[in-house]
Amino acid sequence: MSNDNVLREQVLALLKGGNAHMTLEEAVLDFPSRDFNHRPLQVKYTFWHLLEHIRLAQRDILDFIRDPDYVSPKWPEGYWPGENELASQDCWDQTIRGIQEDALALRQMVADPGTDLTTPLPHAPDYNILREVLLVADHMAYHLGEFAILRQVIGNWPGNRKY
Repeated sequence: MSNDNVLREQVLALLKGGNAHMTLEEAVLDFPSRDFNHRPLQVKYTFWHLLEHIRLAQRDILDFIRDPDYVSPKWPEGYWPGENELASQDCWDQTIRGIQEDALALRQMVADPGTDLTTPLPHAPDYNILREVLLVADHMAYHLGEFAILRQVIGNWPGNRKY
């Protein structure tokens, strides 16, 4: 197997989650709708805000890779929902679906042997696709860990879960 294939397989495994990383589906499993808009003590955002932040940041990176004319939103307001925005069940579901769909697009990009993972992006020579997908995986792992810990803090982490 070529080094290129090995690299792609390893990056895909990281993007899919599992092994040492919780998946989105594991993190949100059995999440009670009453807590979508709950703000844990000493935390400035809700559970939905945290997931929507993941979605917005992941979409930003995907758009940055695909569109040479893309302009990222202003930090931090372009990467977080409004402080007082609330999520309905539909909004929650759309956020999760958006994360899943964009994650799939990134995995398909990495899996495509025609995608050069290490060549600088023409519109951003200090960046390449490998760097961007590793950033997505790192960001996802960080915030899903945070999400799971906050679930435990407020007492809605299912007792039968291993972690």
